[in-house]
Amino acid sequence: MKNKNIFTLFGLLALSWTAFGQDTLRISKKDLIQRMSEKNLQIKIAEKNYESAMADYHQSNSLFLPNVNVSHTAMLTTNPLMAFGSKLNQAIVSTEDFNPAVLNHPSRTKNFATKIEVQQPLINLDGLYGRQAAKSKMDAFALQTERTKEYLELEVNKAFMQLQLAYKAVRVLQKAESTGKANLKLVENYFKQGMLQKTDLLNVQVRVNEISNQLQYAKSNVQNASDYLGFLLNDEQSKKVYKPTEEFESEFSVISVNTVLPTNRKDIQAMDKSSEAYQKMVTSGKMNLLPRLNAFGSYEMYDDNLFGTSAKGYLVGAQLSWNVFDGYKSIGKLEKAKADYNKAQTETEQYKAKNQMELNQAVRQLSDAENNVKLTQLAFEQAQEAYKIRSNRFAQGLEKTTDLLQSETLQSQKELENLQAIFEYRFTQEYIQFLTK
Repeated sequence: MKNKNIFTLFGLLALSWTAFGQDTLRISKKDLIQRMSEKNLQIKIAEKNYESAMADYHQSNSLFLPNVNVSHTAMLTTNPLMAFGSKLNQAIVSTEDFNPAVLNHPSRTKNFATKIEVQQPLINLDGLYGRQAAKSKMDAFALQTERTKEYLELEVNKAFMQLQLAYKAVRVLQKAESTGKANLKLVENYFKQGMLQKTDLLNVQVRVNEISNQLQYAKSNVQNASDYLGFLLNDEQSKKVYKPTEEFESEFSVISVNTVLPTNRKDIQAMDKSSEAYQKMVTSGKMNLLPRLNAFGSYEMYDDNLFGTSAKGYLVGAQLSWNVFDGYKSIGKLEKAKADYNKAQTETEQYKAKNQMELNQAVRQLSDAENNVKLTQLAFEQAQEAYKIRSNRFAQGLEKTTDLLQSETLQSQKELENLQAIFEYRFTQEYIQFLTK
């Protein structure tokens, strides 16, 4: 029964590895970044935000372009004033129409009016500054979109390295599994010869099963990393497994980093542009207290027949208007604009301070990660040498089984720790480059 369970376990692991190997797509980092920039949903959302801000800016073109309205009105009336006015507009008034009886009790009068109206803004200072605010807002969203692309490029690099690391961990554990099975075979031979006890054989079997379990988790990590890449790429196909064309680099290089937060970073520029937009809104609120000058004109055509144009006339003029007091509404909007501007400035200062703090922390993390890489590399080399010595001594009957297992476990553990340390160092480098880009 026990042998049957072991065969079932290895059968499931083999089935899992077969499923893991199917529908695998090899892809490079360059291809990932290209596909991400084209298909990522977060980038599309950022682009739509920019398009919305651009549409708001386009609305401000009304400050310079005329507003044209065309209408055709049909009317039937017995109202004395409307009836006489309709005849007057149609240029058909006669002396009989001045008869008091006709004026007071007119017959049904038809009137069809076609009217073309044009309104042209001339001087609207509040609108000009509102347009400038909309332009600053649009520029802010454009910069934020570019920063979003830079952030997602960092995420793709991280996910790609995680995928590389996951494949590397699978190979390390496969090697450990192969070593464990070789040790198991050796221990089984010693046990048959009566050189080892049953507990030694069971300990080795437990260790082999542990490695097989760790290997299964490592394969799941490959799928998890692939799923996250698929999410970044907006890939609708589920359970697709990506395989990097480039291997995980075990070597690392020390680079010099910038410890000062750049002021020309796109997200910081975007926040400055946002503050500038609020500042323009403050100025717009002040200009709203000044008078406005607008021109207007219309061309009208009247007839007693549908779409007729027997009588024509035009009207042109200009209007200077000044809203002297609107119940504190304009003053309240100005106060709100000032508060929003001060808030935006404070948020920008806070954002810069927070990012400088994150940069300082990342620089320290990079130093710690570099030290960790060196220590884990040394520990792995020492564990390798220790296992080699114990393995040779075990073959000669000079080492205990438990000591061999501990040495083999330590070797694979230190190798995985070294790979993880290299990953953390390389990602910290990428993160610092992102913060100072």
